[in-house]
Amino acid sequence: MTAARFFIQVALLLALLSSPFNVVEAGDKKGDKKGDKKGDKRGLKGPKPNRKQRKADAKDKAVKFANMKAAGQDQVSMTKEAAELRSYELRKKKRKGLLKRKEASLAQVLFPGASPEEYSDREPVPAFVELVESKKTQLPFEFYDLPTCPEPAEKIQKRFRQRRNMGSRLMGHKLQMAPYAFPTKVSKECTPLCVVEVGGKKLRWLRKLVDRQYRVHLTVDQLPVLMRSKELNYAVRGYPVGFKAPPSYTGLKEDEFYLYNHLKFTITYREEPSEFEGVRITGFDVHPVSITHQFGDEKIDLETNLEAANKKDGWSTCSPGGESPVNEPETYLALRSGATGESMKILYSYEVNWIDSDIPWADRWDVYLVGSPDDEIHYFAIVNSLMIVIFLTGAVATIMIRTLKKDIAGYNEMQTLEEAQEETGWKLVHGDVFRPPQNYPMLLSVLVGTGAQIGSAFFITLLASMLRMLNPIKKGAALSAVIFLYVLCGGVGGYVSSRLYKFCDAKSWKRCTIATAIAFPGLIVSMIMVLNIFLTIVGAATAVNFLTIILVFLMWGCVSTPLVFVGSYFGYRADKVEVPTKTNQIARFVPETPYYAAPPTSVLIAGLLPFGSVCIELFFIMSALWLHQLYYIMGFLMAVLMILVATCAQVSMVMCYLQLCVEDHRWWWKSFLNCASAGFYLFLYSLWFLSSKLDLVGILPVMVYLTYMSMISIAFGLMCGTVGYLSCFWFTRKIYGAVKVD
Repeated sequence: MTAARFFIQVALLLALLSSPFNVVEAGDKKGDKKGDKKGDKRGLKGPKPNRKQRKADAKDKAVKFANMKAAGQDQVSMTKEAAELRSYELRKKKRKGLLKRKEASLAQVLFPGASPEEYSDREPVPAFVELVESKKTQLPFEFYDLPTCPEPAEKIQKRFRQRRNMGSRLMGHKLQMAPYAFPTKVSKECTPLCVVEVGGKKLRWLRKLVDRQYRVHLTVDQLPVLMRSKELNYAVRGYPVGFKAPPSYTGLKEDEFYLYNHLKFTITYREEPSEFEGVRITGFDVHPVSITHQFGDEKIDLETNLEAANKKDGWSTCSPGGESPVNEPETYLALRSGATGESMKILYSYEVNWIDSDIPWADRWDVYLVGSPDDEIHYFAIVNSLMIVIFLTGAVATIMIRTLKKDIAGYNEMQTLEEAQEETGWKLVHGDVFRPPQNYPMLLSVLVGTGAQIGSAFFITLLASMLRMLNPIKKGAALSAVIFLYVLCGGVGGYVSSRLYKFCDAKSWKRCTIATAIAFPGLIVSMIMVLNIFLTIVGAATAVNFLTIILVFLMWGCVSTPLVFVGSYFGYRADKVEVPTKTNQIARFVPETPYYAAPPTSVLIAGLLPFGSVCIELFFIMSALWLHQLYYIMGFLMAVLMILVATCAQVSMVMCYLQLCVEDHRWWWKSFLNCASAGFYLFLYSLWFLSSKLDLVGILPVMVYLTYMSMISIAFGLMCGTVGYLSCFWFTRKIYGAVKVD
């Protein structure tokens, strides 16, 4: 039970280091004296309430907010009541500490160390466009691939620039200025932006984007744009390209597609001269409108910035002092060509409304997590995994006690051969248990070395995330870290594979080293290259350009491969791994093994427990990857990783013991495959997730999903298999080292 208690303490400690609790205060760049009033109030120390008072206060708050919800109070608007209700619903995500759980803000949780930007009156606030994405496909496009207004010619201010990293290049993220202008505290009426002519293939493609529910994403002051509905109590990131109306609504024979060409932006801000200078942005909303603008007689140049040219007249539906456009069925802008097949002209327009708000800058992220799963689910996942670990720890402890105390003592007392065979059959194979694998020893060494390299890179990435060394605001930072650390951990893979290959008395060490350097990266790069051909054909933003491909090959050939050779050099120079028993010249006959100790049954059974220890947390990871949800609790993920490692190690040792008890000494490949089968279950889980949670349309989106999940499943299986193999190697050396052998 000491080991079980140790695992529980380690898991809880790692969970407490995660984002919801171990947070760094989000400081103000102007100094401590320029904080929000809310922060100042938190700093005031009053008389500490006792437990009875705290319970009474909590009960009063619960009743108060329950009454507010019963009265129909929403949680998504920018009113004071909605903000209070939001804060109460998210209270468990806003605490830190173990014994003294203090309140924190989601800005501190999501982006620790981030400081607010402050803008002076009429100062331009840059808006950036992100990918145009859809949950129905995994094929994002760039905003300017759409038939829309051209990108502004002005350069991004230096303080807002972000250098593109490797992850952002592979994910298709690119920092581009939006065509909209947002001077601080300058509200705008309906402002014509540009006229675009769309027809033929481009028009059909635009209708397809509307049909597949693509959404446009913008950011202002690092806040994603939101569509809110106070009446329906929902808030969703981005706005749709358009909408589809069925024949029952339009009276036509087929579905009609409409485009949102007018955007109503609402920017909420907080201004407090006594606390800080300038304006802090606390909200960024949009309400899209589909309207057929009425063109005048004046000729307008296509795709020119009408706002920059100061051409605001000529449209009765968007004129200075006129009424704001609204969604009316009679004026919807249908995406169809003219009667004679001519292209349609689209006028894009927008308006801006700046609204003062009392919501602090630190609480502006609350609305983005409304409706997200509570942290108790993650605790439940860890407890579920810990139960598996405790069960396996008990099984391993029982085996170790039995073997090291009872069986070994009896064997050392020279029992009769019949008694030894009946009670402890595992000791009979001491002369063959360390016989090197006869089948594909090089392949096994390469797989174990690659798994060690993957596991090292993933562990260091999570550790860097927990220590706040990765900036979550930067797109692709985590993916870049995984790639770079995998490259730098090439020495680990080379060292592990060479030590194991040397133990097998094999001579082709050059082939083993080269295979370790190119096998897994070559497989992943080949899959990406084949997929990249199809992504390039459809023009997806995630299609990797030629420069990025060259950069990946340079990292592979000039950094990773030399490090693998360096690791192999030290591995081959090291002494051969010593084992406690001598290997017989002739291999012992292996009797028929029971079904539970022989593949494929043993492999399928053993892989269930490692996968089961992570399956609950896996759902949130998959939702973040494919459903565009937020995932920020890296401490929980680290705890789950440690539990996964413990589970793989213990499952592998138990299965190895059962195998040795039936006098089967061929444990090398089985110890690897027993835990590597967790990758197979991960792929099956991804198929279930595809059929039940995703609604992908088309062959290519499914192909993209299956390709990436295959890569993840292979890497996951290699990592788990490596843990199982190395654990069995340690286990066999331990138990046979305690046996007296003539």
